[in-house]
Amino acid sequence: MFRFKQFSVAQDKCAMKVGTDGTLLGAWAKAENPKQILDIGTGTGLIAMMMAQRFENAQVKAIELEINASQQAAENFQNTRWSNRLIPEHISLQNFQHTPSFDLIVSNPPYFENNLKAKKKQRKQARHTDTLSFESLIEYSAKLLSKNGSLAIILPSENKSKVEKIAKNHELHINRLCWVKGTEKTIIKRALLQFSFQKNRLEETTLIIEKERHVYTEEYTQLCKDFYLKM
Repeated sequence: MFRFKQFSVAQDKCAMKVGTDGTLLGAWAKAENPKQILDIGTGTGLIAMMMAQRFENAQVKAIELEINASQQAAENFQNTRWSNRLIPEHISLQNFQHTPSFDLIVSNPPYFENNLKAKKKQRKQARHTDTLSFESLIEYSAKLLSKNGSLAIILPSENKSKVEKIAKNHELHINRLCWVKGTEKTIIKRALLQFSFQKNRLEETTLIIEKERHVYTEEYTQLCKDFYLKM
């Protein structure tokens, strides 16, 4: 069980556990009073619960292909005070039917393409792009977004250009970009990206997580303090 300030996450049935990537995306994604939010590949339900905590007027749909993870997310949702606004569904993005009305779509997607495949089927599905390619993620998200909606995702930094190119093919423009580094001296490992149909000026930042081991920067603390217990 992973405990946050306003909710807890059981994760024993999930291949992918609570991690920094999901928490970063859940804290960073931006929206103005969204009414409909979709979390693609919800896993434990972490990001969906963060959305429910942050946006009190939003209904949050959370879809997940892997049956055990979907059941665990549903159980986690029931144990929150936002259970009436959190709606889990065991389904793939490709089969998910919904009107294009989402104000915000969030996803911490599988991203390994050429790496050695994980042995366990659950973990492979959660980590690799076989069941959800970047192309499919962008294509179907574009169909589900409202005209003023946006898509926020987190990826390894080396995938940023590829995904931005795919997004342009679906008339989605990058509006926000945050490069993520473990420390000042380490290389950039992750990129947080937010797209919309509007061609706005790019808001680009860099976030450094730690000053040294377990000593967090002020920027990271400010971003995540509403969630982590010890911040």
